[in-house]
Amino acid sequence: MAAPVDTPPADALRFAYASQTLAEQALATPLHDLARREVVAVRPDTPLSQALATMFERRIGSMLVLDDAGAAKGILTRHDILGRVTLPGRSLAEPISSVMTTPVITIEGSGTAQDAALTMSRHGFRHLPVTEQGRVVGIVSERDVFAMQRLSLEQVASAIRAAQDARALAAVALDIRRLAGNLLAQGVGARQLTELISHLNDVLTERLVQLVAADCGLDLNRACWLSFGSEGRSEQTIATDQDNGLVFESDDPARDRPAWLAFGRRVNDALDACGFPLCRGNVMASNPDCCLTAGEWRARFRDWIDHGAPQDLLAASIYFDFRPLAGRAELVLPMRELVVDAAPRVPRFIKQMAENALSHRSPLAWHGGIDGSRVDLKLQGTVIFVDGARLYALAHGVAQTSTRRRFLALAAAGKLDAHEVEDWIGGFEFLQLLRLRTQLERSDADNPNLLAVESLNDIDKRVLRETLRVARRLQQRMELDYQR
Repeated sequence: MAAPVDTPPADALRFAYASQTLAEQALATPLHDLARREVVAVRPDTPLSQALATMFERRIGSMLVLDDAGAAKGILTRHDILGRVTLPGRSLAEPISSVMTTPVITIEGSGTAQDAALTMSRHGFRHLPVTEQGRVVGIVSERDVFAMQRLSLEQVASAIRAAQDARALAAVALDIRRLAGNLLAQGVGARQLTELISHLNDVLTERLVQLVAADCGLDLNRACWLSFGSEGRSEQTIATDQDNGLVFESDDPARDRPAWLAFGRRVNDALDACGFPLCRGNVMASNPDCCLTAGEWRARFRDWIDHGAPQDLLAASIYFDFRPLAGRAELVLPMRELVVDAAPRVPRFIKQMAENALSHRSPLAWHGGIDGSRVDLKLQGTVIFVDGARLYALAHGVAQTSTRRRFLALAAAGKLDAHEVEDWIGGFEFLQLLRLRTQLERSDADNPNLLAVESLNDIDKRVLRETLRVARRLQQRMELDYQR
């Protein structure tokens, strides 16, 4: 619905964002407002006969098991009964604790419907207990979340998990893009949408890694698939290529590396078939430089920090946003510990990273308008905020990888002003939203991030100009802190 043409500018602004606010409200709803307060539960020593009778009488699909303090100790679902009770011929006099699933995944009431949706999708659940200070106070279901907004996140995630080969995953990958387009049309905000896209891309990549590893006869307990760049930050948009790598465990890397490289090549090619183009810079697991043991990765990171050659700074801006995606995540911990500990100790490296971050400038003319008829929303926009958040995170030993969480962690630690951080996050998310819109409209373009300024309405033009001013102030802050 469009705003009336004679709406005053201030009212038009409120009108333009009202529909977006209403659409986002479902995903932003606090769980303590959404969760059903009536919790049907039993104690661990309750006989199965009593628990099953209650499930039948109340027509519920699961039974929570709580201790005397109200903490979740286990859960028994309707799907568990056949395999755990009926077929094994368990006595109904046995306590429910003998067949319940434990531990129970729960979620804090301070979380949002979006948090619950992602958690249920990640674990394949349909119900999620909501807690406050460890005590179960309600339960939220998939139906509760998606009845508020017509999403098909779980359906897409389920189809990905059910895929048995790369060809099936390539078909499902198209649904991720269709879902993103539908949600954008509904007015879902940039942060929620990029997190959902990144989550589904994670699920797809993890499934693909599992399928290829099984086919190659490789043990994923001895390796971990890494995501870098925007995927590592959980900030993927619709037009995105691959940035990935491998860390593997070995007492003889030269002997074992060829098998992992061949595995990486197969995954990279399959991701390309799924619509994630091969990285032009070869930041992929099939590259020997991106297929290393944890010790080799640490040595490489240390060398970048200690020497800081131009190519090292470019690599750090990509690789230091790494995140474990599939396999044994513990292998990645020493790598993160090194970056968090070593980077703040080398002021020269931080200064060089600042110079690198200042290489992309906000496209504002001297009179305050936008310089040029087109803006690259990535290189002249979001990259400024991404680089700024990374710079301050490295300088202060913050382990977070996403732009928003880096800024929030820095503000919480008193390293950055909270009001400035609020402006920077808002500016970043507005530019991300414009990127998503532009990418959907220019899906076949050579540069899907290139925005024709005149294509915007007057309100979006004003917001874009103010956002670019905010980006310039961030760069001025970086210059003040690290270029003196």
